[in-house]
Amino acid sequence: MNALLKVSRGIDAVVDFMGRYLGWLVLIMILVGVYNTATRYIGSVMGRSLASNTLIEAQWYMFSILFFLGASYVLKHNEHVRVDVFYGNWPPKRKALVNIIGTLLFLIPFCIVVIWVSTQPVLISWGMNRRTGVIDLARMEWSDQPGGLPRAPIKSMILIGFGLLAIQGISELIKNIAVLMGKLQSTEKTLEEQFAQGSLLQQQAPGESPAR
Repeated sequence: MNALLKVSRGIDAVVDFMGRYLGWLVLIMILVGVYNTATRYIGSVMGRSLASNTLIEAQWYMFSILFFLGASYVLKHNEHVRVDVFYGNWPPKRKALVNIIGTLLFLIPFCIVVIWVSTQPVLISWGMNRRTGVIDLARMEWSDQPGGLPRAPIKSMILIGFGLLAIQGISELIKNIAVLMGKLQSTEKTLEEQFAQGSLLQQQAPGESPAR
């Protein structure tokens, strides 16, 4: 189990690294949004169009990237929305069991289905010929707006985002199994905070109370 916990810690580290840098994308998106709004109002006063389709589309592209790539980061930090009546008051092992069932029956299968149904449309957006399967980048899908951006890269975020979400789901699955096995006390703290404690729990003699 310690080997699997190390794998989980590695996954968490990658997702955390990505999440920290996504924070800068939020700032850039806000600045671009402010610029787009300002140019729209100033242009209406001047009687001319100052807006850029490139920047308008870039703004919602960045929002899409935040949504797709941020999902795994939110799952890792247990900040996703929960609508429950009983879960919050359950002991850690019962929570872990529910999390394992939810991950195996819903989260990972849903990610696999989304990736499965999205792969061909994404490849076609990159210019894949349906009949031959050959990708021709000259046929890549672009925005139909003047000055618009290519659609293929942003559509690829569907595959990347749900792929990362599935991988983080595996990390959460490992941690919840460790809770059921008594290797970790809870998944509500980060694995970094509990990794050393998990090693201690593994080495304890039978009947000895967990270290606090």
